[in-house]
Amino acid sequence: MKDTPTAQVDELYSPQRMIAFGLQHVLVMAASPIAAVFLMSKALGFDTALTTELLSATFLVCGIGTLIQSFGPAGIGAKLPFVMLPGGAPIILFILIAQQTDLPTASGAVILSALLYFLIVPIFKRFLRYFPSLVIGIMLLLVAINLAQISGKLIAGTPGTANFGNTDNLLLALITIASTVLFARLLKGMFRQLAILLGLMVGALSAALMGDISLSGVGSGSLLALPSPFPFGPPKFDLIAALPLLLFTLISMVEATGQTIALNEVLGKEGEAEQQAQVPNTIRGDGLASLLGGIFGTSLIITSGENIGIIRATQVRSRYVTAVGGLFLILFGVFSPLSALISVIPASVIGATGLVVFAIVGTMGIDMLRKVDLRGHAAMYVVATALAVGLLPIVVPGIYDQLPSQLRLLLSNGVAMGALTAAVLNYLFIHVGQRSPKTAPLQHS
Repeated sequence: MKDTPTAQVDELYSPQRMIAFGLQHVLVMAASPIAAVFLMSKALGFDTALTTELLSATFLVCGIGTLIQSFGPAGIGAKLPFVMLPGGAPIILFILIAQQTDLPTASGAVILSALLYFLIVPIFKRFLRYFPSLVIGIMLLLVAINLAQISGKLIAGTPGTANFGNTDNLLLALITIASTVLFARLLKGMFRQLAILLGLMVGALSAALMGDISLSGVGSGSLLALPSPFPFGPPKFDLIAALPLLLFTLISMVEATGQTIALNEVLGKEGEAEQQAQVPNTIRGDGLASLLGGIFGTSLIITSGENIGIIRATQVRSRYVTAVGGLFLILFGVFSPLSALISVIPASVIGATGLVVFAIVGTMGIDMLRKVDLRGHAAMYVVATALAVGLLPIVVPGIYDQLPSQLRLLLSNGVAMGALTAAVLNYLFIHVGQRSPKTAPLQHS
């Protein structure tokens, strides 16, 4: 092993370890691209053939995006162990644009939004100093709570439906979490680092023994799935129709900032300037991956916070591991039986695994806030107000449903609203007027 966490980002493991660690990243997060495509398919009435093609394309673009972030060619990508996934909010916005106009216009909106990343980066990087540890810590807490809520729904189902709180699903979730904890406690070395993957495998095996997994459709269909560009026809470019996604691009940059700083914190980089240095490269990587997403019929493809929790839990910091994960995603996109095999893992097992990982992300936020003097007047109000604004749409879903659609979409993103509120209040309390000694720690990580 190399001596420092920062050096470990460039570390190469044996092929067996690289494959195991890379697969762990992918399996923990495989639910995201599958759920995104199925949501689009259901909302927009796609047939089976188009749904299969879009699932293949999504895995493929996520894999390419992960390679871009892991290797960072020509300043596009952060050269950090990121895994790229379709964002939940961008998928919903894609659906809304397609319903209001048509699919070519929705694809055009994604392409315009991807190009906006590159145009805005030179301006956005000037504002990075307004995102200190205080703001990022709040953002990570909100990310963890929001993702934990999503994982909880994967476990329990949708409230009000007949299958909500199904005891088999709850049992599978308990088995998955308990197995993960036992492996993390009892195993040593590489196998301890694979505790999350092993726990997921135990959950999947338990589901198979309980009869909750069917492999009947895994071998059907063609072996290779090669997605075609522009599956909806030539894109149409309408700035007015694209406005919701263009606005989300700005929010996505804030999230990418938090994730880059958080990941650098895990990697052992000290000092906000050093932690923020790669943010523009991360954003450009998001832009290129999203451009590919628009070309192949999906929405924005962005850096995920989930794999930061995996890195924190396993202490495997190598960007070459996530690169291997990217290769797995590409394989899942090209070989249909592989993506079909992943899709049969019960949602409750994926949700339970995610619940552990997302809670770890929350502990990272707590750790960053611990470095701030929360007894100070300014810090107390910044944290309290930002959490109130961010938690409201998370704990009370639908609270903004009576507002105009574009305003509703903005306010309903609790993570973005909490982070933006923290950044604005941090500016008002710290950067405007005199800085008192009690609030000075807010500027330091």
